[in-house]
Amino acid sequence: MIGYLNGTVKYIENHSVILEVNGVGYELQCSSNTIGDLSLGAPTALWVHTHVREDQLNLFGFSSQVEKKLFESLLKVTGIGPKMATQILSGASLDHIIDAIESKNVAALCALPKVGKKTAEQMILTLKGKLVMDRAESGVAGKEDIFSALSNLGFRPANIQETLKKLDPSLSFEDKIRQALADLGGR
Repeated sequence: MIGYLNGTVKYIENHSVILEVNGVGYELQCSSNTIGDLSLGAPTALWVHTHVREDQLNLFGFSSQVEKKLFESLLKVTGIGPKMATQILSGASLDHIIDAIESKNVAALCALPKVGKKTAEQMILTLKGKLVMDRAESGVAGKEDIFSALSNLGFRPANIQETLKKLDPSLSFEDKIRQALADLGGR
């Protein structure tokens, strides 16, 4: 299985790119979000999902591990294949898709390409509650997630707000929580 490629972008089309790696051109299917991050002739690294079927081998490329994880989560939903998952990822930002699933917003999910009411409901049923941890682990978690975690531990909202202002934005989610706990524990 191919999990990661580092090379030069040789060709960009609607939903695919050719990435040259050591003289070999790999064709990768990509979402609009990933394609938007690429430049022709530029050195690029992409996370890859290798999809093998009886009659074909397809590579799907992602500019971030978060997008790859969301793609692979979407594949677990009944009725969603890799091409549809790529179209869904092209329809909105990753945060928007995750928030729509977590808040059970069927209308927002139905606004995504190729997603009808039944598919939206199936996405919620299959993925609700499973994406928040992935987002937190990947560093995409925002201040709201940290605020929620700290308030669930019993800290006062005013103290949490003060602490959030002091957090180093380059830290991982876990390190932000540790820093916040150390700050709040010192009061």
